[in-house]
Amino acid sequence: RNALALAEYLSDHPQVEEVMYPGLVSHPGHALASRQMTGGYGGLLSFVVKGGAQAALRVAGRLQLFLRATSLGGVESLVEHRHTIEPHTGIPEGLLRLSVGIEDIGDLQADLAQALGQ
Repeated sequence: RNALALAEYLSDHPQVEEVMYPGLVSHPGHALASRQMTGGYGGLLSFVVKGGAQAALRVAGRLQLFLRATSLGGVESLVEHRHTIEPHTGIPEGLLRLSVGIEDIGDLQADLAQALGQ
């Protein structure tokens, strides 16, 4: 539920170009995910920060609750800048991937808001 709430929040944020999360109705795979993922849509989501790599790295660096790490599916929220890790794959330079943990959703949203500058 936390990941869906953050995906919805980020979808409406003016500093975010795109959110990739199958729980969003706007996601191209939403209908399929709804049939296959009957217990929820998982805790991973990606979003593209306006302004490219430097803007994304700035946002990641400002986050206080999300730890910067490459890992998946733990109880604590993590953020990674995929382009830094795999620049040759064509991943958008402004893309951040979140692994959303069990922290309070209000705290996670507030952390993203301050990191994005709003």
